[in-house]
Amino acid sequence: MASAPAVPVPQGASASAHPAGPALMVAALGVVFGDIGTSPLYAFKETLNSEHGVAFTTGAVLGLLSLIFWGLMVVVTLKYVVFVLRADHDGEGGILALQALARHAAGSPDRRGRTHPAMVTATIGLGLLGAAMFYGDSLITPAISVLSAVEGLEVQAPALQRWVIPLTLVILVLLFMVQRRGTGAVGKVFGPVMLLWFGTLGVSGAMQVIEQPAVLEALDPRHAVRFLVEHRAQSLAVLGAVFLAFTGGEALYADMGHFGARPIRLAWLLIALPALVLNYFGQGALVLADPQAVDNPFFRLFPSWALLPVVGLAAMATVIASQAVISGAFSLTAQAMRLGYLPRMRVVQTSGESIGQVYVPVINWLLMVGVLLLVLGFRSSSALSAAYGIAVSITMVTTTLLAGLVAWRLWHWNRVAVLLGVIVFVGVDLAFVVANTLKVADGGWLTLAVAVVAMVLFSTWAKGVRLTRAELVAELIPLPDFVDSLVLEMPFRARGTAVFLTADALSVPHALLHNLHHNQVLHEQVFVMQMLACETPRVPARERIEAQNLGHGIWAVKVRYGFMEPPNVPEFVRMLAYQKGLAVESMATSYFISRASLGRRRLPAFSGMRQALFSWLQRNAGRASDYFHLPENRLVEMGQRL
Repeated sequence: MASAPAVPVPQGASASAHPAGPALMVAALGVVFGDIGTSPLYAFKETLNSEHGVAFTTGAVLGLLSLIFWGLMVVVTLKYVVFVLRADHDGEGGILALQALARHAAGSPDRRGRTHPAMVTATIGLGLLGAAMFYGDSLITPAISVLSAVEGLEVQAPALQRWVIPLTLVILVLLFMVQRRGTGAVGKVFGPVMLLWFGTLGVSGAMQVIEQPAVLEALDPRHAVRFLVEHRAQSLAVLGAVFLAFTGGEALYADMGHFGARPIRLAWLLIALPALVLNYFGQGALVLADPQAVDNPFFRLFPSWALLPVVGLAAMATVIASQAVISGAFSLTAQAMRLGYLPRMRVVQTSGESIGQVYVPVINWLLMVGVLLLVLGFRSSSALSAAYGIAVSITMVTTTLLAGLVAWRLWHWNRVAVLLGVIVFVGVDLAFVVANTLKVADGGWLTLAVAVVAMVLFSTWAKGVRLTRAELVAELIPLPDFVDSLVLEMPFRARGTAVFLTADALSVPHALLHNLHHNQVLHEQVFVMQMLACETPRVPARERIEAQNLGHGIWAVKVRYGFMEPPNVPEFVRMLAYQKGLAVESMATSYFISRASLGRRRLPAFSGMRQALFSWLQRNAGRASDYFHLPENRLVEMGQRL
């Protein structure tokens, strides 16, 4: 049985209640800033790549540094830190949380009382597009991050080059193998390690800036403008490399639910941003003083005696960055399942304290295979950079558009101000999208292909569930009529409680009819339970359960749960029993579900290929007992052919 379609619970966004102490700020460094914090390993080096056709001059270096600095200020600081982090959906962030906010805003009547269904459809499409692009990013980030760190061995000893790929593969395999243990225990050291990492970035860069203070001229935005004007033919290729310095910026919003907006803002403004700017400027100062350092300016910042420790620290930082992206893929998958965009998969809760810490085995092993193939196929961080960036840049466009809609329709900001802000941000985002399209032929097609597959899966599953549910509705019998008919002929009542999961609490479940037909029994207490996935992260306890006593011990029950909450049916049954004062013994409670499968007849408005894909997804969907946390020894599953 698939969960019911997502339904909104009309609530205003509430500010996150996380405290903003120093400990939480350091913890945020370990989870939120791993991706963008490891960008100095490869970003500036790629801007200087000779393949872009830009001559190595002082003006070019200052122009590139100016582009990086002002990109960090506009794209990350102004857009994400100042603006997007305000889009707090009951304390949660991320593209699907933003989509839910925007969908609610788009579905609300305007000042004239009109609704705009086309706008709602557009917001759904934008949110799913951003989510699909995230899966492409999840493949590239672990590969390029770990590989760029291990490549530091080549600086220490060129003879070690042949060990770079094997060592990278070993680190990545170990990383994916430990995912099932969760990030809770390891996460305690993430913050201090990243604090040390950012301290290393800042100090190593500052030492070079002190020796070459003229590099600070790049703070003047005119150097960025002059570079773009003088290198018009090469500007798109260079912007694609500059964009590597901003990848990971979207994590500031995606991980807001773990820490709250304030600690993330403080960690960025006080630690991450200064350290990144100093390091990029330090690399620029180094290559101006020693042009031969252009082969790997990051590791050339350090003396030979410190190189191996820095390589080890960089490897830990890149593992942390990869961990954040992998965990994000797990969380996104769980949210998509609960919102009805993906079939059920086995989800393992890895923390008793944090709902957001989950492990999805299927996604883990698919990501591992994909990441290892990327490393073996591209074999260097420079080659991988050709495939990196396009997915992130498209996600940033969708974020800007959805956040703009929320600011206009939900927060009621000035329409002209919102429009001007969106135009500016979208203009910057689209410039990077266009720049990254040059990478499509060199590997960018890979992330786009992954995103296309994800979009096809999202749309096929959502549409298939909607069509099959419509087929089922035509065959349903109203539950109140069924209860009234029991007066005429009451079947034998078996001891205990029966819970029937269904898509409509006011209709007779298919499993109930079959149980009554084949076994001629009806339990003393019957809960016909409909699970409603809501477009809010969590549902308040007072709004969780809606129950109606229809008589003869039969209850129609609707349970609402948020996309950050596990649909634990036995726990909901205990809550219902407590609220209504009912006697429910867990060992005397049976759970009934039905599993519908498609026949040969084609569903309306569904092509043969998409119906075949939907049927395959149905057959391979995870078991309802795992998804709804049903006890195996008290579960009865019945088939239904459409």
